[in-house]
Amino acid sequence: MAAQQVSSSEKKRPRTLQDFFKPTKRPLPQDKESPTRKKIKDNDSSSNGVLPPRDKPATKATQQVELARPLPRLESLDESLQPLLKLEYDTLDPSWLRVLSKELTKSYFVELKRFLAAEKAQGKLVFPPEPDIYSWSRYTPVDQVRVVILGQDPYHNNNQAHGLCFSVRKGIRTPPSLVNMYTALQNDYPDFEKPSHGYLASWASQGVLMLNASLTVRAHEANSHSGRGWEKFTDAVVQYINERKSHVVFMLWGSYAQKKGSGIDKKKHLVLKSVHPSPLSAHRGFFTCHHFKQANEYLVTHGQTPIDWNSVNRD
Repeated sequence: MAAQQVSSSEKKRPRTLQDFFKPTKRPLPQDKESPTRKKIKDNDSSSNGVLPPRDKPATKATQQVELARPLPRLESLDESLQPLLKLEYDTLDPSWLRVLSKELTKSYFVELKRFLAAEKAQGKLVFPPEPDIYSWSRYTPVDQVRVVILGQDPYHNNNQAHGLCFSVRKGIRTPPSLVNMYTALQNDYPDFEKPSHGYLASWASQGVLMLNASLTVRAHEANSHSGRGWEKFTDAVVQYINERKSHVVFMLWGSYAQKKGSGIDKKKHLVLKSVHPSPLSAHRGFFTCHHFKQANEYLVTHGQTPIDWNSVNRD
């Protein structure tokens, strides 16, 4: 989609978010029902838990074929796996279930699910709540991914985490890192209004995949579920986007995200790097990194609709 044309007088003043963004309401995905599934045999051909490389780059038509595959059926799995993987089969968006189904039966993921089952049996409080662990997949189905923001660990205090990195539920104080993100946005677009909340679902529904490296955490214990297998699973998500899609913007903030995204193909994607928006590091360049504006410029250049970052004020 081409950017809106502006008059010669408008070109002389700094470009605002309203100048740049042409409002286009993106339809919400229609397929939100719990899917049916088919049996997938264990495939540990990739030792790091990610998808094996393709022989050639995927075209849009190839991806459409992949996403049109019959949905896997939980009932066709081995009976011992069915209780462990029921959450994934019930709550992963159908498009993500299709492309990640082989990951679910790999040994590392089965061990992860056994660990989580043990945490639950011992009465451990885990965030986010189970129905929200895969909410990122339902807000941003595979074919809608246009921007990827990588986080590390879910928020570990009460009522914060709901499955989108950096985002918190309404009514919860906006975390400092997100406050700094709003400041950076305002530097890119002076007409951006800082919202009174930190709920970013409106970005996700426009194609901004907000993915943590680890998808769960024990209450009040940061990084308590790191190293248990989530990182391999989310590596598979990143690798799928890298290999099967084109012209996606990856925002890698901080050394952890940059290491996780080190294999992204810069020839067919835009990779934006900066320090983390945390108050400990944001002053070292995050506020002026201009990632939000660069992302929109890249999307427009490649015929896509820019992200309406101001949508958080209408959510």
